[in-house]
Amino acid sequence: MENLFSYGTLQLANVQQELFGRLVHTVPDALGGYKKEKIKIRVEYVSGFREEEHVIISYSGNELDIVDGIVLSITEKELKEADEYETDDYKRIEVTLRSGKSAWVYVKNDKK
Repeated sequence: MENLFSYGTLQLANVQQELFGRLVHTVPDALGGYKKEKIKIRVEYVSGFREEEHVIISYSGNELDIVDGIVLSITEKELKEADEYETDDYKRIEVTLRSGKSAWVYVKNDKK
């Protein structure tokens, strides 16, 4: 199983159900050194999420900046589905969460 840290729409039951075909086991966690901002993107994959503002995070280097979220326990196949779901505004990287757990997370893609 893979750990995926979510701070946005992947936390929502209807998004998990539509994307993975199931509700995913989750546990709360947090990520230090990152800050949230809003971006406007168009998501057509999940019903109910057309053009609107979405949250994205970027590295701040300040451990006082904390992003709260959840860790989803998903399969490699589901991780690839999550990659397809996210737009080019995001890139997936591996991080260490406040709990000490290693997880993937989608952050701002500065190379876009």
